[in-house]
Amino acid sequence: MQSTGVYEPHELEQIENIAKMILQENQFRTLMAYYRSAMMEIETKFNVLNEYFSVTQDRNPIETIKSRMKSPKSIIKKLWRKELPFTVESIEKNIRDIAGVRVICAFPEDVYLLAEYLLKQDDITLVRVKDYIKNPKKTGYRSLHLIVQVPIFLANEKRMVHVEIQLRTIAMDFWASLEHKMQYKKDTLDNAQEIAEELKVCAEKITQLDQMMQNIHNRIEQKPY
Repeated sequence: MQSTGVYEPHELEQIENIAKMILQENQFRTLMAYYRSAMMEIETKFNVLNEYFSVTQDRNPIETIKSRMKSPKSIIKKLWRKELPFTVESIEKNIRDIAGVRVICAFPEDVYLLAEYLLKQDDITLVRVKDYIKNPKKTGYRSLHLIVQVPIFLANEKRMVHVEIQLRTIAMDFWASLEHKMQYKKDTLDNAQEIAEELKVCAEKITQLDQMMQNIHNRIEQKPY
Protein backbone atom coordinates (compact mmCIF):
# COMPACT_ATOMS: atom_id res chain seq x y z
CA MET A 1 0.00 0.00 0.00
CA GLN A 2 1.04 3.58 -0.66
CA SER A 3 0.98 6.12 2.16
CA THR A 4 3.06 9.04 0.90
CA GLY A 5 0.55 10.49 -1.55
CA VAL A 6 3.01 9.93 -4.45
CA TYR A 7 1.98 7.20 -6.85
CA GLU A 8 3.90 5.11 -9.35
CA PRO A 9 2.36 4.68 -12.83
CA HIS A 10 1.30 1.07 -12.12
CA GLU A 11 -0.31 2.18 -8.85
CA LEU A 12 -2.26 4.94 -10.61
CA GLU A 13 -3.48 2.35 -13.11
CA GLN A 14 -4.61 0.10 -10.25
CA ILE A 15 -6.42 3.01 -8.59
CA GLU A 16 -8.14 3.87 -11.88
CA ASN A 17 -9.27 0.27 -12.35
CA ILE A 18 -10.58 -0.01 -8.79
CA ALA A 19 -12.46 3.29 -9.18
CA LYS A 20 -14.07 2.03 -12.38
CA MET A 21 -15.15 -1.21 -10.70
CA ILE A 22 -16.64 0.56 -7.70
CA LEU A 23 -18.42 3.05 -9.95
CA GLN A 24 -20.33 0.15 -11.51
CA GLU A 25 -21.72 -0.96 -8.14
CA ASN A 26 -25.33 0.02 -7.50
CA GLN A 27 -24.54 0.35 -3.79
CA PHE A 28 -21.83 2.92 -4.57
CA ARG A 29 -24.10 4.93 -6.87
CA THR A 30 -26.79 4.91 -4.18
CA LEU A 31 -24.30 6.16 -1.58
CA MET A 32 -23.22 8.99 -3.87
CA ALA A 33 -26.88 9.97 -4.28
CA TYR A 34 -27.11 10.24 -0.49
CA TYR A 35 -24.12 12.57 -0.42
CA ARG A 36 -25.55 14.73 -3.20
CA SER A 37 -28.80 15.00 -1.27
CA ALA A 38 -26.99 15.97 1.93
CA MET A 39 -24.99 18.58 0.01
CA MET A 40 -28.22 20.10 -1.31
CA GLU A 41 -29.66 20.16 2.21
CA ILE A 42 -26.69 22.18 3.47
CA GLU A 43 -26.83 24.56 0.51
CA THR A 44 -30.52 25.15 1.18
CA LYS A 45 -29.85 25.89 4.85
CA PHE A 46 -27.29 28.53 3.95
CA ASN A 47 -29.56 30.07 1.32
CA VAL A 48 -32.33 30.31 3.91
CA LEU A 49 -29.94 31.99 6.37
CA ASN A 50 -28.88 34.45 3.69
CA GLU A 51 -32.52 35.28 2.99
CA TYR A 52 -33.17 35.69 6.72
CA PHE A 53 -30.38 38.26 7.06
CA SER A 54 -31.57 40.01 3.91
CA VAL A 55 -35.03 40.47 5.38
CA THR A 56 -34.10 41.21 9.01
CA GLN A 57 -30.87 43.18 8.59
CA ASP A 58 -30.98 44.31 4.96
CA ARG A 59 -27.72 42.55 4.11
CA ASN A 60 -26.48 39.32 2.58
CA PRO A 61 -23.52 37.80 4.43
CA ILE A 62 -23.03 35.17 1.72
CA GLU A 63 -21.39 36.19 -1.53
CA THR A 64 -21.42 32.77 -3.20
CA ILE A 65 -21.97 29.11 -2.37
CA LYS A 66 -19.99 26.44 -4.19
CA SER A 67 -20.38 22.69 -3.89
CA ARG A 68 -18.43 19.68 -5.11
CA MET A 69 -18.40 15.89 -4.89
CA LYS A 70 -15.20 13.87 -4.68
CA SER A 71 -14.64 11.79 -7.79
CA PRO A 72 -14.46 7.99 -7.49
CA LYS A 73 -10.75 8.19 -8.32
CA SER A 74 -10.12 10.70 -5.50
CA ILE A 75 -12.07 8.51 -3.08
CA ILE A 76 -10.01 5.45 -3.98
CA LYS A 77 -6.76 7.42 -3.68
CA LYS A 78 -7.76 8.39 -0.15
CA LEU A 79 -8.60 4.80 0.79
CA TRP A 80 -5.30 3.69 -0.76
CA ARG A 81 -3.31 6.32 1.14
CA LYS A 82 -4.96 5.38 4.45
CA GLU A 83 -4.62 1.66 3.73
CA LEU A 84 -8.35 1.10 4.09
CA PRO A 85 -10.57 -1.53 2.38
CA PHE A 86 -11.94 -0.70 -1.07
CA THR A 87 -15.60 -1.17 -0.11
CA VAL A 88 -18.68 1.00 0.02
CA GLU A 89 -18.91 0.36 3.77
CA SER A 90 -15.34 1.58 4.21
CA ILE A 91 -16.05 4.71 2.19
CA GLU A 92 -19.08 5.62 4.28
CA LYS A 93 -17.32 4.91 7.58
CA ASN A 94 -13.94 6.51 6.94
CA ILE A 95 -14.26 9.35 4.42
CA ARG A 96 -16.12 12.41 5.62
CA ASP A 97 -15.39 14.97 2.91
CA ILE A 98 -17.04 13.32 -0.10
CA ALA A 99 -19.72 16.01 -0.18
CA GLY A 100 -18.33 19.52 0.17
CA VAL A 101 -19.92 22.96 0.42
CA ARG A 102 -17.87 26.16 0.34
CA VAL A 103 -19.43 29.38 1.58
CA ILE A 104 -17.75 32.65 0.56
CA CYS A 105 -18.38 35.72 2.73
CA ALA A 106 -17.38 39.35 2.48
CA PHE A 107 -16.15 39.73 6.07
CA PRO A 108 -14.49 37.47 8.68
CA GLU A 109 -17.30 38.08 11.19
CA ASP A 110 -19.80 36.64 8.71
CA VAL A 111 -17.85 33.37 8.61
CA TYR A 112 -18.35 32.81 12.33
CA LEU A 113 -21.89 34.20 12.34
CA LEU A 114 -23.05 31.75 9.66
CA ALA A 115 -21.30 28.84 11.34
CA GLU A 116 -22.96 29.71 14.64
CA TYR A 117 -26.45 29.93 13.13
CA LEU A 118 -26.03 26.72 11.17
CA LEU A 119 -24.84 24.76 14.21
CA LYS A 120 -27.79 26.02 16.27
CA GLN A 121 -30.15 24.07 14.03
CA ASP A 122 -31.34 20.97 15.87
CA ASP A 123 -30.94 18.64 12.89
CA ILE A 124 -27.25 19.49 12.41
CA THR A 125 -24.65 17.45 14.29
CA LEU A 126 -21.15 18.87 14.53
CA VAL A 127 -18.54 16.14 14.09
CA ARG A 128 -15.35 18.19 13.86
CA VAL A 129 -14.19 21.79 13.54
CA LYS A 130 -10.82 23.02 12.33
CA ASP A 131 -10.31 26.77 12.52
CA TYR A 132 -7.57 27.65 10.06
CA ILE A 133 -8.45 31.34 10.36
CA LYS A 134 -7.39 31.64 13.98
CA ASN A 135 -4.75 28.94 13.48
CA PRO A 136 -3.55 29.15 9.85
CA LYS A 137 -1.66 26.34 8.17
CA LYS A 138 2.08 26.83 7.66
CA THR A 139 1.43 27.70 4.02
CA GLY A 140 -0.77 30.63 5.08
CA TYR A 141 -4.03 28.86 4.25
CA ARG A 142 -7.02 30.25 6.14
CA SER A 143 -10.56 28.90 6.29
CA LEU A 144 -13.06 27.58 8.83
CA HIS A 145 -13.72 23.87 8.27
CA LEU A 146 -16.71 22.04 9.71
CA ILE A 147 -17.59 18.39 9.34
CA VAL A 148 -21.27 17.97 10.08
CA GLN A 149 -23.93 15.32 9.76
CA VAL A 150 -27.27 16.24 8.25
CA PRO A 151 -30.32 13.99 7.93
CA ILE A 152 -31.74 13.05 4.57
CA PHE A 153 -35.16 11.48 4.42
CA LEU A 154 -35.58 8.43 2.23
CA ALA A 155 -38.67 6.38 1.42
CA ASN A 156 -38.42 4.25 4.56
CA GLU A 157 -35.71 5.76 6.71
CA LYS A 158 -33.83 8.82 7.88
CA ARG A 159 -30.10 8.68 7.20
CA MET A 160 -27.37 10.87 8.69
CA VAL A 161 -24.77 11.87 6.10
CA HIS A 162 -21.43 13.67 6.48
CA VAL A 163 -20.75 16.95 4.69
CA GLU A 164 -17.60 19.06 4.82
CA ILE A 165 -18.24 22.80 4.99
CA GLN A 166 -15.60 25.44 4.33
CA LEU A 167 -16.33 29.05 5.22
CA ARG A 168 -13.93 31.81 4.16
CA THR A 169 -13.79 35.39 2.94
CA ILE A 170 -13.51 36.45 -0.69
CA ALA A 171 -9.83 37.30 -0.17
CA MET A 172 -9.11 33.95 1.52
CA ASP A 173 -10.81 32.13 -1.34
CA PHE A 174 -8.83 34.03 -3.97
CA TRP A 175 -5.60 33.13 -2.15
CA ALA A 176 -6.59 29.46 -1.77
CA SER A 177 -7.40 29.19 -5.47
CA LEU A 178 -3.97 30.50 -6.46
CA GLU A 179 -2.18 28.33 -3.90
CA HIS A 180 -4.05 25.27 -5.20
CA LYS A 181 -2.83 25.99 -8.74
CA MET A 182 0.73 26.31 -7.44
CA GLN A 183 0.50 22.99 -5.59
CA TYR A 184 -0.88 21.29 -8.70
CA LYS A 185 2.04 22.52 -10.82
CA LYS A 186 4.85 22.65 -8.24
CA ASP A 187 6.62 19.56 -9.61
CA THR A 188 7.10 21.38 -12.92
CA LEU A 189 8.13 24.73 -11.41
CA ASP A 190 11.76 25.67 -10.88
CA ASN A 191 10.81 28.38 -8.38
CA ALA A 192 8.05 26.60 -6.42
CA GLN A 193 9.63 27.37 -3.03
CA GLU A 194 10.01 31.05 -3.89
CA ILE A 195 6.36 31.23 -4.98
CA ALA A 196 5.28 29.47 -1.78
CA GLU A 197 7.12 32.06 0.32
CA GLU A 198 5.52 34.90 -1.63
CA LEU A 199 2.10 33.34 -1.14
CA LYS A 200 2.72 33.15 2.59
CA VAL A 201 3.47 36.88 2.64
CA CYS A 202 0.31 37.51 0.62
CA ALA A 203 -1.70 35.49 3.15
CA GLU A 204 -0.53 37.79 5.96
CA LYS A 205 -1.42 40.89 3.94
CA ILE A 206 -4.83 39.43 3.09
CA THR A 207 -5.50 38.88 6.79
CA GLN A 208 -4.65 42.50 7.51
CA LEU A 209 -6.83 43.67 4.62
CA ASP A 210 -9.76 41.52 5.77
CA GLN A 211 -9.53 43.05 9.24
CA MET A 212 -9.29 46.59 7.87
CA MET A 213 -12.34 46.02 5.68
CA GLN A 214 -14.18 44.51 8.66
CA ASN A 215 -13.38 47.56 10.79
CA ILE A 216 -14.56 49.95 8.06
CA HIS A 217 -17.76 47.94 7.66
CA ASN A 218 -18.37 48.09 11.42
CA ARG A 219 -17.87 51.86 11.42
CA ILE A 220 -20.32 52.28 8.56
CA GLU A 221 -22.84 50.08 10.41
CA GLN A 222 -21.94 51.88 13.69
CA LYS A 223 -20.93 48.64 15.35
CA PRO A 224 -18.20 48.38 17.98
CA TYR A 225 -14.98 46.72 16.84
